Amino acid sequence: MAPADDTFLLPARPEPIPLAVSRTAVIVIDMQNAYASPGGYLDLAGFDISGAQRVIDNSRGVLEVARRAGMPVIYFQNGWDPDYVEAGGPGSPNWHKSNALKTMRARPELLGRLLARGGWDYEIVEALKPEPGDIVLHKTRYSGFFNSQLDSVLRSRGIRNLVFVGIATNVCVESTLRDGFFLEYFGVVLEDATHQAGPEFVQQAALYNIETFFGWVSSVADFKGVVGQIAPTA
Repeated sequence: MAPADDTFLLPARPEPIPLAVSRTAVIVIDMQNAYASPGGYLDLAGFDISGAQRVIDNSRGVLEVARRAGMPVIYFQNGWDPDYVEAGGPGSPNWHKSNALKTMRARPELLGRLLARGGWDYEIVEALKPEPGDIVLHKTRYSGFFNSQLDSVLRSRGIRNLVFVGIATNVCVESTLRDGFFLEYFGVVLEDATHQAGPEFVQQAALYNIETFFGWVSSVADFKGVVGQIAPTA
């Protein structure tokens, strides 16, 4: 049972935000080989993944502290069935805009490798493998709320606050946080546990959008500093 008062004040922009351990989950967005490993989809598509190792290292510390405090950890894996039926055909905007699908059309030898469920590209990176008690969900579009179990998983646990880590800040992280905002969830991004797809300015633009319009922006050190002082749950 959660303590009567398990709230803590997380330093953040544009202002500190009070959160409760029992009503907060850490959402790990797409920390898959596709997005964080050399030879994965983002790397093959020509995106700079040099910041991915920092995200892995920082996220590991965040997850350790969150689990110790009793916060649920929810992982997302982005991608589709091996035949890409879930990706949509030419009648879907996803077929036209997904860089993974475009990369495979340009390089047919990659067909079936990128973001295909069951393959290496789809798997979560070894350094951040889920632990017993963690929740793993699948998604077929940028937002983790689209056609997934996320909303019901959160509501069934009384969770209203979402702390985000992962890749990419300006795509799946921001998309999921935005949809959460529309569904009355409070979203916080730990900026140094995220990395963008594209040039550095899109990271800053995404963080600006989030802290100005949709949520809050904090840091790994601030999260670990306050949550790490919370007594472990029994």
